[in-house]
Amino acid sequence: MGRYILGLEGSANKIGVAVVTDEGKILSNVRETYVPPAGHGFLPKQTALHHQKKVVPLVTRALKESDVRPRDLHCIGYTMGPGMGAPLRSVAVAARTLSLLWQVPLVPVNHCVAHIEMGRLVTGSQNPVVLYVSGGNTQVIAYAHKRYRIFGETIDIAVGNCLDRFARVVGLPNNPSPGYNIEQAAKRNGVDHRKMMELPYVVKGMDVSFSGLLSFIETEARKALKDGSFTVEDLCFSLQETVFAMLVEVTERAMAHCGQSDVLVVGGVGCNVRLQEMIQEMATERGGRAFCTDERFCIDNGAMIAWTALLMQRSGRGAIPVERAMCTQRYRTDDVLVDWRDD
Repeated sequence: MGRYILGLEGSANKIGVAVVTDEGKILSNVRETYVPPAGHGFLPKQTALHHQKKVVPLVTRALKESDVRPRDLHCIGYTMGPGMGAPLRSVAVAARTLSLLWQVPLVPVNHCVAHIEMGRLVTGSQNPVVLYVSGGNTQVIAYAHKRYRIFGETIDIAVGNCLDRFARVVGLPNNPSPGYNIEQAAKRNGVDHRKMMELPYVVKGMDVSFSGLLSFIETEARKALKDGSFTVEDLCFSLQETVFAMLVEVTERAMAHCGQSDVLVVGGVGCNVRLQEMIQEMATERGGRAFCTDERFCIDNGAMIAWTALLMQRSGRGAIPVERAMCTQRYRTDDVLVDWRDD
């Protein structure tokens, strides 16, 4: 009989629970999202309360869908960090409780590394340069010498945070997500006659910066919408084209530096079809391949935590005593020893 791993993810506004086999088959992958009122972001306390309410029903549902019993579990993986403190603690407490209740080993997982390993699993990409883009993280990553090395990153806010905050300015709703609604607005009725607002383009070597760009477009958007010089659709299109061009530029530079032709896009913003198109065009021009996934695996989910927990267990250093099972808001991608890879 194969081994089954339960994964719990809850670093931001989504709580996910999944059951995965040791062969990488995803038997269940359920998720709930905390959606704040329009015009507001998700706050730690309210998000944590949402996770606390949803975690038990999700665990029950994940086990039922996978037809797996607690005694069949090989280990339980949970998100150690990075992320928002209160939501992380809520899910860590749930994971510790289940570990004690069922006498199942507990494995703390780095959220960022889990995104990468999930992407590698579902796309079959072996050793790509990784563009990791989400609400809380923006990094260009490549594997070398047992670490996922960060070649470039945001020096202020993440690209997803930039998109989310802009969506509030132009009155787009949070359901299903601000970034998704920006994407839909940008391509509404076609883009042939869309007006492009010139925005700050801030690339500093291998790093990017979005805070100044956000401040600029927030100010200009209010003026433009008031005088009618730009529509909401124009502004969404302009923002996407600019920030994605920045990301593609630093990703291509990392690929050239590493001598790689393949690129993998992970993280919630990686669902954006326009970003995928731009990355695909760049990779094709370089004679390489772009690997992208859909919202099932780009967006935070329990399967990525379960799969990475298994990889850590296989390496012989995954499980820890429950009393040492903590979480942290700051947990760098390159802090993790990736000793399950030998390439």
